[in-house]
Parts: sequence; structure tokens; C-alpha cells
Amino acid sequence: MKAISTATSALVLIVAACAPDDSPPAESEQTTGRTPQFENEYVEVWKSVIVPDQPLEMHRHDNPRAIIALTGGTLTVVNDAGEERDMTWETGSAYWLEADPPGELHGDVNEGPEPVEVIVVQLKRPAMEGAPGGR
Repeated sequence: MKAISTATSALVLIVAACAPDDSPPAESEQTTGRTPQFENEYVEVWKSVIVPDQPLEMHRHDNPRAIIALTGGTLTVVNDAGEERDMTWETGSAYWLEADPPGELHGDVNEGPEPVEVIVVQLKRPAMEGAPGGR
């Protein structure tokens, strides 16, 4: 009987160790980056997390996009010429951003105390004039 009890205890420990951990990572474990969410012929959707002191690498957006702030904050956007501007996202709010100027790259820097998390819904091509929902 003692052997069955010991085996059962060991099995419980093994199962518990293999169970997925659904808890969010500690801030020290989070990293800046993008996680793809959805894509079709019209849009590309991703989640961006910008952790303090871990800038998002230089990139550009050739098409307009909507930003939905999951966890707001202020980002300093630095273009490849070194020009800076602050963008503040309020948690639960959505924003519209036009395409970046031709040839310009930018990086996003979070100088705040907490990670900023946003969903980005980027059009794959600009809306056509005269089309439903177009300009």
C-alpha cells in the first residue's frame, strides 16, 4: 500500500510539473517584440510589447494602421534622422496612424516604468477612393 501511495504522489508531482503555466511572465522575463495574431488579404494584425529600456528595432509602416492600446503608456518614437516625438496611448483606446513618410525608419522606446502593449491592425493596401469605407 505504501508503494502505491508513493507512486501516486510521484505521478501527481510529474503531472503538476508538466502542466502549462498560464500566469503572465514576470516583467524581467518579458521582452520587446511582435507576436503575429491574424493575417488575410486585407490586414496584418500583431501584438507589440515594448518593455522599458528595450526599444523596438528600427522599422517602417508602408500602409496606414489602427492601434488598440491593451496597456497604455508613452512611447518615444525616434526616426532614423534622430528626430523624436512622444506618443501616448491610453489603455482601452484606439488610434489611427497614417503610413510612414517614404524611406523613413523609426524605433519605439518605452522610458516608462511598465511595458506598453498594443494591437496593431495594419492595412495591406491603402483604401481605394470610391470603395466602401474608402477615402
